[in-house]
Amino acid sequence: MPMEERIFTFENDSIKITYDAKRCIHAAECVKGLKKVFDPDKRPWIQPEHEEAENIAEVVQHCPTGALHYEAKDENLENERTPAMNTVSVTPDGPIYFKGDIEIQAHDGSVIKRDSRFALCRCGKSGNKPACDNSHKNIPFSAPAHIPRKTFEDETFQKDDGKLILKVLKDGPILVEGNYQIYSETSQPVKSSKNIALCRCGGSSNKPFCDGTHKKIGFEHDSTQN
Repeated sequence: MPMEERIFTFENDSIKITYDAKRCIHAAECVKGLKKVFDPDKRPWIQPEHEEAENIAEVVQHCPTGALHYEAKDENLENERTPAMNTVSVTPDGPIYFKGDIEIQAHDGSVIKRDSRFALCRCGKSGNKPACDNSHKNIPFSAPAHIPRKTFEDETFQKDDGKLILKVLKDGPILVEGNYQIYSETSQPVKSSKNIALCRCGGSSNKPFCDGTHKKIGFEHDSTQN
């Protein structure tokens, strides 16, 4: 099924902040970056009147899931920018984060979402697939973050820019197509233009890559169905 949205808006004269509660996994980058604006102990929990718009904009762009975005209302404030390089970041026992010029497609090529930041569920249990919703914390999910460099040894990198397409296959992995840099906490960044299939079912023995286990365990998700 397509991703759900639950959008809230907070604004002042200079900036409008949108918050999608369905995509927030409480990474808390906003709270750590600017707690006088982003404070979960207050109501409303986002209060843009307490800081300059430029500083709020900078913190919003550190939200790894894309739950937070902003729009400039003041001509002196730049609109949100797309990251110059597409990146894929694998986290241990958690989601895969994407940044860049992202287009999420269903298996039939229809566009589900365009964004600059996204967190992919890889435990297979999210109620908002293909987005992560923190379900991995409620089950015994284990996934190393190491990226074997040999996977990309024969790849010739072409360029830094271009669209990063995430194609959500029916009952299967997500295909990554485009130019990107992939890395993890334990692996050095590797630039690549190689198409890769990332596991979404949680069962692959070759994480983060798909090994066909989704067929054996009966993983189901069709992003074209309402």
